[in-house]
Amino acid sequence: MVHDDPPVELSEAVRRKVLGLVGLGVRGRLAVAGAESVREQARRGTLRLAIVASDVSRHSRDKVIPLLRAKRVTVLEWPSAAELGAVVGRQSTAAIGIVDDALARGIRDAVGGSTTDRSAAHSSRETHRRMG
Repeated sequence: MVHDDPPVELSEAVRRKVLGLVGLGVRGRLAVAGAESVREQARRGTLRLAIVASDVSRHSRDKVIPLLRAKRVTVLEWPSAAELGAVVGRQSTAAIGIVDDALARGIRDAVGGSTTDRSAAHSSRETHRRMG
């Protein structure tokens, strides 16, 4: 489910945890950085979660958000492109895409499930129970 809510206010500890998970994901090739990479993964259908900076230009957001909506990718609004960029070794980045289910789940859990569709969360738990 795609949310267009304003950026979630996160505690400093939660922000550090999410950024740490994103950093691990990028280093482990479980995440991609940059609007074009995020768009490409969304087109391929491999994107599980997108983190989009709310302070980037409207043009950058307009290149990413409509495709994410069309592909029904969950979007987490992040307040700073510079903060996202720093975690991936860039000056700034408009978006980061998570391509790994477990990493996406870990990030959603870290922010308290605020980006999770309740019905999707329920069905995911049911699937896990049946598998485990």
